Amino acid sequence: MNPWIAIGMLAVVAILIPASMMGVSALLRPSVPEQGKRAIYESGEVPTGGTRNRFNIQYYMVALLFVVFDIETVLIFPWTVIYRDAVSEAGLVAALVPMLVFIGILVVGLAWAWRNGAVSWVRSPRYETETRT
Repeated sequence: MNPWIAIGMLAVVAILIPASMMGVSALLRPSVPEQGKRAIYESGEVPTGGTRNRFNIQYYMVALLFVVFDIETVLIFPWTVIYRDAVSEAGLVAALVPMLVFIGILVVGLAWAWRNGAVSWVRSPRYETETRT
């Protein structure tokens, strides 16, 4: 059998299974149109204000810092597992220096973010004027 036939069959199956699942669920699910389902937020809260609210950029800064330092722990953990074997094979300096350089770069990045105010939470002047009115 030609390998391209197997790949084509796999592609057909990969398309047919999700499509058939969506079709069956569309036929079987109950349809209960309610006014609450058409609201902007379906959580039971009454929406207030417009839909074009601007978010504080610090939400995203904190999220990016979290991702960076989360990946740091993912990279440090395997190094700590093999540290003893690396010291016995390559020596203390060869095993420790790359990780110290990596942590040093992260500390410099954290110091830069701290100095630029990325980790300090402040309220925007716009928020202050909106809450007074």
